[in-house]
Amino acid sequence: MTHVLVVEDNTTTAAEINAALCDHGFQVTHADTGQSGLTQAQAGHFDVIVLDRMLNGGMDGLSVLTALRKTLIDTPVLILSALSTLDERVRGLRAGGDDYLTKPFDFVELTARLDALTRRRGRSEERELRLRVGELEVDLLTRTVRRGERLLDLLPREYDLLLYLMRNAGQTVTRTMMFESVWDYHYDERTNVIEVHIGRLRRKLDVAPEPDMIHTVRGAGYVLRAPE
Repeated sequence: MTHVLVVEDNTTTAAEINAALCDHGFQVTHADTGQSGLTQAQAGHFDVIVLDRMLNGGMDGLSVLTALRKTLIDTPVLILSALSTLDERVRGLRAGGDDYLTKPFDFVELTARLDALTRRRGRSEERELRLRVGELEVDLLTRTVRRGERLLDLLPREYDLLLYLMRNAGQTVTRTMMFESVWDYHYDERTNVIEVHIGRLRRKLDVAPEPDMIHTVRGAGYVLRAPE
């Protein structure tokens, strides 16, 4: 089932969009502020995002979109906006939007555009065969992981955690983001499961005299980056 994140601060509009998408067979998560939308987009697995351009509360749609792309979140984004000029559409697309739909709109067109975006993403993911960060490489077909010439023997959860870190390489990911994205549960501060798995992954990935690739960001989380 296609999972859609709807970031819309108007209660009535959000309810109408949610109802139309659910009727179309989508699973819908709603965020009513830009910051909430950014947090959920970074922490969750979504197939596509519907993002209102004119959000109130300090973080508008373009700010959310820019922050998403800076953290390498490549989920397709459909921008909804009452601003219909060519300049505004160009601004939205250059900020990282994949499509732009002006208000008022027909819900049939909205769902058709979302279907097209998810099909396009599916074709793109089919072409993704390898991930590489520096000398670290993952073959997504065979699920083999190498650091240089060394083959890493990873357990399934360690493999999933490494993929998440690699797809966010160079960016700090929080414990909440990792827990909700890799384990698909809400983070519980009483558990040390993140620390345990990061420790195991480090022992397999960062073997002396090779420089470390996984780094702790005190008070925030972890970051994976290629050695300089």
